[in-house]
Amino acid sequence: MIFLGIPLGLAAIALYCWRLFTLAVFALPFFVSVIAGTWAYHTGGGWLGAIVVGLIAGGVTLGVGQVLLVIVHPMWARLLIALAFVAPAVFAGYHATHGIAKLAMPSETWQIVFSIGAVVIGITTLLQVAGMAPRGQWRTSAWWE
Repeated sequence: MIFLGIPLGLAAIALYCWRLFTLAVFALPFFVSVIAGTWAYHTGGGWLGAIVVGLIAGGVTLGVGQVLLVIVHPMWARLLIALAFVAPAVFAGYHATHGIAKLAMPSETWQIVFSIGAVVIGITTLLQVAGMAPRGQWRTSAWWE
């Protein structure tokens, strides 16, 4: 049985890391939806109202981010929009990699060293956010330019 436990444990860690990299771009909409849902629940909206408000807030956050990446032209402004999505992903990635490192090694120093893997999650999220906006060929002759 131990022969099956080790490969299955490694497969579970690999699956967890793959999902972390894939879903990191949604950290900001998730945080916004949790905050909005918590607010709705505490103001008397109940469970159903909290879920509906949270889903709407998360969807609007993701939609506004994508629209802003499409319509904003200066590169520095697009970078700021992308960093708004990357910062929560790095924060969540640090805590996720720190949790994995806690399971793997007892030394707190090495746990923190391996938790710096959140930088890789941040870079991956930045590349995913940059890929959300289409290329700028069709925007060269817009009416607002």
